[in-house]
Amino acid sequence: MLPQGDWKVAIREREQGLWTDINWHLIVAEQGSKVIGAATGSYLGNVNVGVIGYVAVRSGERSSGVGLRLRKRLKRAFLHDAELLAGEELRGMLGEVQENNPWLRHLVRREGAIALDFPYYQPSLSAKKKPVPLVLYYQPVADRRKSLGAAEVRRLLYTMWRRMYRVGRPLSRPEFRRMIRALDGRRRVGQRRLESR
Repeated sequence: MLPQGDWKVAIREREQGLWTDINWHLIVAEQGSKVIGAATGSYLGNVNVGVIGYVAVRSGERSSGVGLRLRKRLKRAFLHDAELLAGEELRGMLGEVQENNPWLRHLVRREGAIALDFPYYQPSLSAKKKPVPLVLYYQPVADRRKSLGAAEVRRLLYTMWRRMYRVGRPLSRPEFRRMIRALDGRRRVGQRRLESR
């Protein structure tokens, strides 16, 4: 998650029209005057994908469908971005979750998501913290693929780290190099085996 100061800078950049093919979204669910959920995401035009930042729902409202509706609204925003900024149909959506997250299993079983089979790290945004090992998933939108080309995964990784997370030199980070090395010699990246629950 970006530090608060970075969010403010991103909002100012967007207001001033400085973004070209990146669009950041914050969607809020309210019940009366109370916020019951929020979702964030970024559209990345150079790879024509939307990246789910997070979907958070107040504990008393979970299992009520609020999270699913927030995610659907975010997807509609990405579809609009793709049409407006790329002039084509949205290719897919990416997300980062812990491997034991039940939502990941739902996405794989019901939404056609691919839990990509390689070690993925979310970059640390603080010098005091280490990158977080997560599962990167890809949910196709424009087609129903079962795997991605390794070269495409490399581009997605670089775009996320460099443009979305604003890591100045991704290749200087050991965890980024570890991800790239894990893709060496592979033509395709498919579904990882998820522990059954």
